[in-house]
Amino acid sequence: MLELNEQQRKAVEYTEGPSLIIAGAGSGKTRVLTTRIAYLVSQGIDPFNILALTFTNKAAHEMRKRIEKMAGKDARNIWMGTFHSVFARILRNEALKLGYTHNFSIYDTEDSKSLVRTIINEDKLDNKLYKPSFVYNRISRAKNSFISPRQYLEDPEIMTEDMLNGRPKLGELYLKYTQRCFKAVAMDFDDLLLKTHELLDKFPEALNKYQHHFNYVLIDEFQDTNLVQYLIVKKLSAVHRNLCVVGDDAQSIYSFRGATIKNILNFENDYPELKVFKLEQNYRSTQTIVSASGNVIDKNKFQLKKNLWTVNQSGSKIKIFKCSSENDEGFLVAQSIMNEHQTLKLRYKDFVILYRTNAQSRAFEESLRRFELPYRIVGGLSFYQRKEIKDLLAYYRVIYNQNDEEALKRIINFPARGIGDTTFAKILVYASENKVTLWDVISNIKQYPIGNRFTEAISDFYMLIKSFMVICHDKDAYEAAHYVAKHTGILKLLHEDKSLEGIGRYDNVQNMLSAIKEFTTRNDITDFSLLAFLNEVSLLTDFDMQSDDDDKVTLMTIHSAKGLEFSIVYIVGLEENLFPSIMSSGSREEIEEERRLFYVALTRAQKKAFLTYAITRFKWGNIIYCEPSRFLDDVDKSHIEFSEPEMDYKPVSIPKKETPSYNLIQKKTINDYKPSGTFVPGDISKVEVGMDIEHEKFGPGKVLRLDGPATNKKATIFFDLAGQKNILLRYAKMRIIDKKHE
Repeated sequence: MLELNEQQRKAVEYTEGPSLIIAGAGSGKTRVLTTRIAYLVSQGIDPFNILALTFTNKAAHEMRKRIEKMAGKDARNIWMGTFHSVFARILRNEALKLGYTHNFSIYDTEDSKSLVRTIINEDKLDNKLYKPSFVYNRISRAKNSFISPRQYLEDPEIMTEDMLNGRPKLGELYLKYTQRCFKAVAMDFDDLLLKTHELLDKFPEALNKYQHHFNYVLIDEFQDTNLVQYLIVKKLSAVHRNLCVVGDDAQSIYSFRGATIKNILNFENDYPELKVFKLEQNYRSTQTIVSASGNVIDKNKFQLKKNLWTVNQSGSKIKIFKCSSENDEGFLVAQSIMNEHQTLKLRYKDFVILYRTNAQSRAFEESLRRFELPYRIVGGLSFYQRKEIKDLLAYYRVIYNQNDEEALKRIINFPARGIGDTTFAKILVYASENKVTLWDVISNIKQYPIGNRFTEAISDFYMLIKSFMVICHDKDAYEAAHYVAKHTGILKLLHEDKSLEGIGRYDNVQNMLSAIKEFTTRNDITDFSLLAFLNEVSLLTDFDMQSDDDDKVTLMTIHSAKGLEFSIVYIVGLEENLFPSIMSSGSREEIEEERRLFYVALTRAQKKAFLTYAITRFKWGNIIYCEPSRFLDDVDKSHIEFSEPEMDYKPVSIPKKETPSYNLIQKKTINDYKPSGTFVPGDISKVEVGMDIEHEKFGPGKVLRLDGPATNKKATIFFDLAGQKNILLRYAKMRIIDKKHE
């Protein structure tokens, strides 16, 4: 408690009744939330009666470690995790009430899209008109709006909209998708929320049980909750009303996922006795960054007013780079990273490049490779989405849920056992005609006219799965997982592939088996079965898979950067129709969310922030002219420095055309530099790496590198006004201004 400031301490100690903790960026909200939970335990509250909900497993794991350190090992009994993981735990306990078994499968997005694709093909619909991703997103939006398939089909407004858009079958696809998931004893991510709400709404005894179980409910990142999540939490906390929500409306950026800022803005309407705490001291960033980000968010109309401040040093001004094209932008950012890395002696992992869309990464990747700078892209293919991993996980899923249609489809002929697509199609037909599951057909295959050769192959597959079911019942997760990987032939198949890709796939499987081995040695769990591992891994998000161990420059979308911090941040592509996005510029609400996104990006920076925009970009094979983003004007001019450093290559030429005006202050150019009247060129033989110098033409700079023999030494110097230059010292008119070397 001694490490908390006054407002943080008050927020921690107020435990009875509803409370809202408005936590500005970098204000120590995680410390407050974890300390508050530890404080509850220290006051004698049973950890079993505390529910804490987060948005990533990684965040939950970090918070649990902190709480255990403060409150002891008994804190392991707290119900803590993501909304989806906690609700999945409740649903597994109560599954029979909803017509499921406790071993139900959880479909990730790719599983769901695969099932949608199957249904579209079965119905012989045009998959260009009915794109699986579009149909899946339509179904997801309907679910999160509490619209059931029947309600969808009976709503004349929705059906008319689909008809006018040339997709009249969407409602039928939604109904069939729901039926197939239920038949497969599977829930998708949306179902984990909807089924929990259904459980609490339709079964009063279940609602009463959990209302009296959870005496204290705490929610992290409350601004990211959607309507369903809020309604569930509201029900769970209705008896004791000890609901504490922590969040920042200025960081509400996930409306495309169904999150609504109204939950935090209107929270007081549901809780008139609400106690509000504002955490306004920023511990992360320099005064310049805190003030500039405040300038930005102040432009929004819909917000909870707060006044962020810091006692940190002022720091550098925010530099704005005007680039001629996206390639120049990439080159300039890479060059700047190299210079800052050498000058400030930072690690590469201290740098991040943030963009609005993943498509922008190309130019930065090319330039980083050109400068031989290590980098990683966040948002690529997740480890658990790789084919070899999905294949092995599918075996594990079928062992516990033989009705899992998507998993069965993946493994029935992998590794190849003579059960091709035609044979599998026949199994599907038999299952449909007889109104039974795929597994029912497989387990009684001799009753169906499928051919002796195929009957034998399918029978062997059936016996293989049955043997795995016995093994997994008796062994821990690692022993069972390794046994399955070996006896399916997957390990042998991958090991025999000596191509570069094959070696990579084999290593990936070994890495997963290592992760399972580690799972069996954890001290925060009691169930070490393969099913327990499967339940946990099915709820991992891409964010949970991110590792910050490698010393590499990070490239990611701003949405992916939420909750992270870096010493130096580059926010790129600040142009109208790119950021703010042309898809999010139709209303005040949309523009304000885009501005909140810019605010989130800016507040990731601890020491320095760079903003870049391009005058031209290639789009659809043509050069388009770009207008600087309106968000650049949101930053007060006193916090910015306009910069166009010279680059070590020739920028692309731009066709002559009047370019957009830009009303920010213009920086000095090298032509404006005038040395002091006492300037006299010095003895360049004493120049060393790291020295500060003054050049007659280019002005002040720092020596980054020295190359060549003493008689013809070349220096790489970064000048404040002119950028990086390579100079032959014997011809240079400059002097050393590093005091200790004068």
